[in-house]
Amino acid sequence: MLRVTELKLPLDHPPEALRQAILARLDIAAEDLLDYSIARRANDARRKSAILMVYSVDVTVADEAAVLAKCASDGHVRLTPDTTYRFVTGASPPPGRPRPVVIGTGPCGLFAGLILAQMGFRPIIVDRGKVVRERTKDTWGLWRRGVLDPESNVQFGEGGAGTFSDGKLYSQIKDPRFLGRKVLTEFVKAGAPPEILTEAHPHIGTFRLVTMVESIRATIESLGGEYRFGNRVEDIDTDVQPDGTRRVRGLQLHTGDYLEADHVVLAVGHSARDTFHMLHERGVFIEPKPFSLGVRIEHPQSWIDKARFGACAGHPDLGAAAYSLSHHCANGRTVYSFCMCPGGRVVAATSEVGRVATNGMSQYSRQEFNANSGLVVGIDPARDYPQGPLAGIALQQHWESLAFVAGGSSYAAPGQKLGDFLAGRPSTTLGEVVPSYKPGVTLTDLAQCLPDFVIEAMREALPVFGRQIPGYAHPDAMMTGVETRTSSPIRITRGKDLQSLNTAGLYPAGEGAGYAGGILSAAVDGIKVAEAVALSMTA
Repeated sequence: MLRVTELKLPLDHPPEALRQAILARLDIAAEDLLDYSIARRANDARRKSAILMVYSVDVTVADEAAVLAKCASDGHVRLTPDTTYRFVTGASPPPGRPRPVVIGTGPCGLFAGLILAQMGFRPIIVDRGKVVRERTKDTWGLWRRGVLDPESNVQFGEGGAGTFSDGKLYSQIKDPRFLGRKVLTEFVKAGAPPEILTEAHPHIGTFRLVTMVESIRATIESLGGEYRFGNRVEDIDTDVQPDGTRRVRGLQLHTGDYLEADHVVLAVGHSARDTFHMLHERGVFIEPKPFSLGVRIEHPQSWIDKARFGACAGHPDLGAAAYSLSHHCANGRTVYSFCMCPGGRVVAATSEVGRVATNGMSQYSRQEFNANSGLVVGIDPARDYPQGPLAGIALQQHWESLAFVAGGSSYAAPGQKLGDFLAGRPSTTLGEVVPSYKPGVTLTDLAQCLPDFVIEAMREALPVFGRQIPGYAHPDAMMTGVETRTSSPIRITRGKDLQSLNTAGLYPAGEGAGYAGGILSAAVDGIKVAEAVALSMTA
């Protein structure tokens, strides 16, 4: 089979046009094209007056060798890559050996558990939060009533933080083994729409993610895996081997139970701050890592659609428009858009009492009124929090606490219109853009809850972004604070065997450990770590 890429057609092309484009590219007769299927579909909207659909297709031809020889100089005609996932081993651990333990049920923990279960290792999966349906009720309790459950919220519980997001399933990670394809395939098996296998920027949305994580849980349990919800890991038990190395021996749970374990996947997510403190106290090697601070910015989705697609805005093959922005500032900072959610809403994402943090989410349809994204500024440990490996956590908590106060100490978020933000004055009334954040927005001055260098950088970048996307810098655009949890502020450093540098048997993984930045990359990292655990257990 051949993979043909970069086939460009007009937005409203007839169905037969794709077949004709394949014949023209390969320079073959119609009867020599036996079959084809779409491998990837994207749009090219750089020229709003002439938007194109861009296809990659897998084709079966009568004489493959002849076509390859004819197209040898065409970099867009190659053999279709083999994306089949192959397990690295099967279960054969010695009798009586402890089962592998996965801490966390976000995308990383979910796929670490799934791969271990599919290889026959019967993992035990531990999560401090609740099953996804109960967790959803608790999360809505914060959004609707301002009632926070510190153990069951946007950050903690089955599905992880990605459950309450846009459900983006694309990444820029290098993936030579096509592990991302394994992730997408398992998601489709669990109920995701098949389109995620072909769309260039696939997404799922919260409601579909809920049913999918339930389905994957059922698969893991059917293969002998075991879930333990409502179990927070309170301590890690280690001993020193004769050669002087330290190894994991078990986990102490907050329920009082002790879980014997010598292979532990640590997939706790970026908000398990108490777990990070515990690991640091126990001597597990941790180092600080850059992250970003800022706000969520909202515009009517119609503004973004018009700016990106022009007269084609609203076309069913285009959907809700997205954007990606970046600007390097005079003060040495970089301002960029983060986690853009078309047709979505800003949500309360805190997991700690007395603090406010924001995030964005969308449903699969992306049909809500506003577009939102993070508008964030990169910060660096050496420059901004050199006090130690956990100083970034303290910095996040500081600004989240100030945001809680600025919002009225009720889990309402502080908000400000863009025009007022640029002018340095508090907002007192809303304009054309109605904020979507629940339990509510308190109009104020965001300078109360962001560092001066962040304010300075965003004030420089906003007019620049307004020239790139008409309407972006509209004075009524809504800014809601604070966005602090763009990524983990630490890295639990691991070696080539994917184990902690100084604690054998501990496998730091995913976003919380500093090795991923979204659903797909976290899930891929979960697969890699599961493979490392399996190979170690069968060595």
